[in-house]
Amino acid sequence: MTKLMEWLLGLSLIGILWSIVTFDLLDLRISDQYLQVAWPLPIYLLVTFGCYSLAVVGYRVATFNDCEAAAKELQEQIQDAKRDLQKKGLHF
Repeated sequence: MTKLMEWLLGLSLIGILWSIVTFDLLDLRISDQYLQVAWPLPIYLLVTFGCYSLAVVGYRVATFNDCEAAAKELQEQIQDAKRDLQKKGLHF
């Protein structure tokens, strides 16, 4: 199962449970206190997901590391390619 399918399955389960509770589809006789919490629940979840996403992106940017060895190797490969192309008649 792909990650997208996992997320869609989780969101659909939450949506089904929310609609059952909010619209009282199973005649659960839920008190008004719980309904007042259940109505804005998708907005709370969306805000929480946004905060989590910002935190993950911020953490990944803060801990991003440079690969000096890989950068040096790439520069050498570029120089080798330029020399090879010059031998074949291409001028820069």
